[in-house]
Amino acid sequence: MDKKGESIEPVPVAVPPKFPLTFFEAATASAVVLGFVLGLFAVYLTMPHSDYSFLKLPRTLQDLQLLRDHLESYTSDYTAQVLVGYCVVYIFMQTFMIPGTVFMTLLAGALFGVLKGVALVVFTATAGASSCYFLSKLIGRPLVFSLWPDRLKFFQDQVARRRKSLLNYMLFLRLTPTLPNTFINVASPIVDVPYHIFLLGTLIGLIPAAYVTVRAGLALGELQSVGDLYDFNSIATLFLIGIVSITPTFMSKNKS
Repeated sequence: MDKKGESIEPVPVAVPPKFPLTFFEAATASAVVLGFVLGLFAVYLTMPHSDYSFLKLPRTLQDLQLLRDHLESYTSDYTAQVLVGYCVVYIFMQTFMIPGTVFMTLLAGALFGVLKGVALVVFTATAGASSCYFLSKLIGRPLVFSLWPDRLKFFQDQVARRRKSLLNYMLFLRLTPTLPNTFINVASPIVDVPYHIFLLGTLIGLIPAAYVTVRAGLALGELQSVGDLYDFNSIATLFLIGIVSITPTFMSKNKS
């Protein structure tokens, strides 16, 4: 009460938001990170003694060109080490939704050519997406709900509506930029997308975009920006393939 005898309501104290991960969940994520770090360290130990200051995640085309110029001399003599190192880095980036995998895809084309590059990118992207799927299944629910609540609700509604033709829908998502691939990876287990559907949709759906990007890596020096990768024709082609992938869904609805 104040001096006049009137009651004063206490001012509510703002409670800081709770950290979205529990100790167990944070420890699990840390253990996964440690596993990737040990894998990269093992690759480093098998490489010859040299100056590796050029090794870093590329953020620009200039960084990527510098990395390509240095790695070309190692790829022929230390093919296995370069492949393992590439796979570990790519899968790590996919697992923890680190941006920049487009540069790694371009690097695959520059170092290994189109056929080997596409096979390598599809393998590592699928493995990384699967790693992200299972990690999210274990600890991702609080993060997804806190970061993308509206987008998650939209995705959940779409999956529920297309439960009988879910593979076609997942192919459509992978082929078109309707939803970011990183979000699809982390949100799919939350909205109950079965892993076999997720795996097939990822494995098949990533091939067209991987081919476009890997092929562009052959002419890395001619690229002025990442936007040059996807011109109108490339985007239109991917959308066309995506529409074809969901055509059976519309046909079955019309019949029913």
